[in-house]
Amino acid sequence: MRSTLPQPLTFEEFIQWKPEEGQYELHNRLIIEMPQPSGQHEEITSFLAERLTAEYLRLNLPYRIPKTVMVKPPDKDSAYSPDVLLLNRPNLNNEPLWPSAATVTQNTSIPLIIEVVSTNWRVDDLTKVKDYEEIGIPEYWIVDYLGLGGRRFIGNPKQPTISIYELIDEEYQVRQFRGQDPIISPTFPDLTLTVAQIFQGTEQ
Repeated sequence: MRSTLPQPLTFEEFIQWKPEEGQYELHNRLIIEMPQPSGQHEEITSFLAERLTAEYLRLNLPYRIPKTVMVKPPDKDSAYSPDVLLLNRPNLNNEPLWPSAATVTQNTSIPLIIEVVSTNWRVDDLTKVKDYEEIGIPEYWIVDYLGLGGRRFIGNPKQPTISIYELIDEEYQVRQFRGQDPIISPTFPDLTLTVAQIFQGTEQ
């Protein structure tokens, strides 16, 4: 739901305006108020964050998964708050917006992003795919646990799908996984999870 502000905002104005309560994104200078997620949405998000954290700790990688860090595409007055954002901490020293706004803009800071689909699937499947590709984020997951996306993205008939976009030669190539398919993650090739486990939010 869009907020009722009187005018579009630049990124700088958005950061100054953004309240502590609630979750908001900036889409081409328009503030978007993010709806309260469902319980299953939060189960999936938490489960993925826990499993990825366990994996980067096992591998002794300098990563972290924060709660409220924003991603800003280059040369745009937009800012996104991903469901799961994997940060490469050593590169934060090179991020100009990090000290003041906890915002990252560089692909070397962002090995992987996960968006869990809510009602507005077009943002995840269209807008964010384009913008994350332009940033050069190496890996992007779209977790569509209800099969809400367009048929051109998840097939016909629609079914719950995880789409994993991998950046190859500066373009995203996508692989899709369903049911008992094991996930294949370029960032974490030893990750052992099936689609069903992710949708259930448990390895049991």
